[in-house]
Amino acid sequence: MRCGDFKETYIKDEEIFQSLFVKFCLGLFFIFLIIFPFVTSAYLVYVANMIGFSIIAAVGLNLLTGFTGQISLGHAAFVGVGAYTSAILVTRLGFSFWLSIPFAGLIAAFAGMIIGIPSLRVKGLYLCIATLAAQFIFEFVFIHWESMTKGITGINIPAPSIGSLQFVTEKEFYWITLFFVVLGVGYARNLVRSRMGRAFVAIRDRDLSAEIIGINLFRYKLSAFAISSFYAGVAGALWVTFLKVVTPDHFPFMLSIQYLAMIIVGGLGSTLGSIFGAIFITLAPELLNYLSEVVKAYAPGHEEIFVPMKEVVFGLLIVLFLIFEPRGLAEIWNRIKNFFRLWPFSY
Repeated sequence: MRCGDFKETYIKDEEIFQSLFVKFCLGLFFIFLIIFPFVTSAYLVYVANMIGFSIIAAVGLNLLTGFTGQISLGHAAFVGVGAYTSAILVTRLGFSFWLSIPFAGLIAAFAGMIIGIPSLRVKGLYLCIATLAAQFIFEFVFIHWESMTKGITGINIPAPSIGSLQFVTEKEFYWITLFFVVLGVGYARNLVRSRMGRAFVAIRDRDLSAEIIGINLFRYKLSAFAISSFYAGVAGALWVTFLKVVTPDHFPFMLSIQYLAMIIVGGLGSTLGSIFGAIFITLAPELLNYLSEVVKAYAPGHEEIFVPMKEVVFGLLIVLFLIFEPRGLAEIWNRIKNFFRLWPFSY
């Protein structure tokens, strides 16, 4: 149990690493992440990459919805904008993969700012419908602007490289994913402690009061949309480069629902919750696939019941967490930490 842990300044109270023990645990976790691709199978590394892409996109959505209170049902559209931007820059304009990533984020951020303009006048369900419209608009563009996106045929993307070193396999691409995940999570964690992050939270809690105390609602709401979309664009660029192909089928409306499920299950207004939610929602279909194989082996003919269960699980998880744990997995983790921090005392 930590004793004598008193904070005397706001800076100390907002420190990311509250103790040496936290730094030690984080160091062990990074060592595990470095060792992981060397001691596991290619399939698990593939799943780890998919979790990484989901974490980046979920952190971006949580900055918009969890911290700023702006509901978005079009996050997958911005992921698609970043994906197509990167693919077009690499295949048609000869950009390197590394240079296409920031451009993918910037173009997605610009699209997010345009969609975020109505947020000054509308909120709640009305803003939700506006972002939903953006989802279908961008889906239409991805399919029908064939001269640029090649429609349903898609665009084949070469593997990224540094000189003669190519990142072709899952294990090689893992290092790229890990770098961007650490960078994205680190920036988001520091952003929420900054002046802008406090403005986001004030807008979420009571936008009228925030405006009265001098917070520029239009500026910060657009900033939230831009930053969230930038994260989505980067995640999309990484994802399709990893898959080596981009098609409109990668960005359906259901993907936006999955991202929303990640931040609800993980915990709204929590960077750590975004990570938990992305891991949980990404692994859920993999668990269902495993159960399907088990049922197929021991009860042939009944494995079909697990095929449509993916959508059912997403809906059920959202409902259960909203009812029993509205603050998500992050709150459960905090309660576990507090229990061991006080143990063996009850107070």
